[in-house]
Amino acid sequence: MKLGVGLYRYMLKDEEFTFARQCGCSDVIIHLANYYDGENDIVKATDEKENYGIARAGESVWSLDHMMALQKQAKEKGLNIYGIENFSPADWYDILLDGPKKEEQMEHLKEIIRNAGKAGIRCFGYNFSLAGVWGHQKTKKARGGAISTCFHAGQLNLDARIPKGEIWNMTYAENARGEYIEDIGYEELWNRLKWFLERILPVAEEAGVMMALHPDDPPMPFLRGTPRLVYQPQLYQKVLDLVPSPCNGIDFCMGSIQEMTDGNIYDALEQYSSQGKIGYAHVRNVRGKVPDYTEVFVDDGDINIKRTLEILKKNHFEGVLIPDHTPQIQCQDTWHAGMAFALGFIRAELMGLEG
Repeated sequence: MKLGVGLYRYMLKDEEFTFARQCGCSDVIIHLANYYDGENDIVKATDEKENYGIARAGESVWSLDHMMALQKQAKEKGLNIYGIENFSPADWYDILLDGPKKEEQMEHLKEIIRNAGKAGIRCFGYNFSLAGVWGHQKTKKARGGAISTCFHAGQLNLDARIPKGEIWNMTYAENARGEYIEDIGYEELWNRLKWFLERILPVAEEAGVMMALHPDDPPMPFLRGTPRLVYQPQLYQKVLDLVPSPCNGIDFCMGSIQEMTDGNIYDALEQYSSQGKIGYAHVRNVRGKVPDYTEVFVDDGDINIKRTLEILKKNHFEGVLIPDHTPQIQCQDTWHAGMAFALGFIRAELMGLEG
């Protein structure tokens, strides 16, 4: 198992790579998708907003030259870029919506996966969802009053429709007439996923890149008038069986799995790690389940992190563990302090497993 950290696009610079290495990381998972407010970058998007900003299609960050340069930069700091997380919504909205540009967009996604493989990037995380990550709020209920993310369905309008020109809480086109995306059922969404996997997985196999599906977050069965794919742990198996491939894998998000109402995280971890289907894992702790849960410090929630790592070790997991996010520690740099705490805890647990 490898320890890593997730870095957003604005963080892909030497000082952040140095931070990761000093915290004991060997690998990083990077985000290249970016969100804009007019002409300016939104430096820090927050998932409690109904609309993050504007997504732009076809940016040069997806080129082979750019990926190779980032990999070289990381290696100079003693790190490896193991994976990329998320396509830009502007590059695949018609794949998600079954729109007229889906064939054209698919060719672009294939090229992204080929470039990733050539750059030595072994995993690509994605979330096949229309509503995306939505409805999160902030609370001070983590230890010591730390600010963390929560989800309280009773405080939200879960039926708030998604306007046309938006997907995954981002705008990709103007909606002058105030219309909404079409209503679809579960079968249609699964058909769209199958269409995507049938086309992307052969390319991923050639490139040596595992496609790693993130579960729904929040794991509600229906959100903003749209069905969700993986809102219970057993639905991951349906994804893997839908289009069998060594490159059809999952991003095992511990927090999201724990928030689900069926089964338990340890059985799910055993099921999917024993199949070798976990590309990488998000290590996060929570209290509660949908429709009400709160994210807490990694050592302070409903998940026994040591037990999860023991299962992964038993099943010879060799991928990367990252804290996807964590409560903020009150100081001058809340993100780095919170992330350093989470990384230190995970690293200590891993060292304990090694004896």
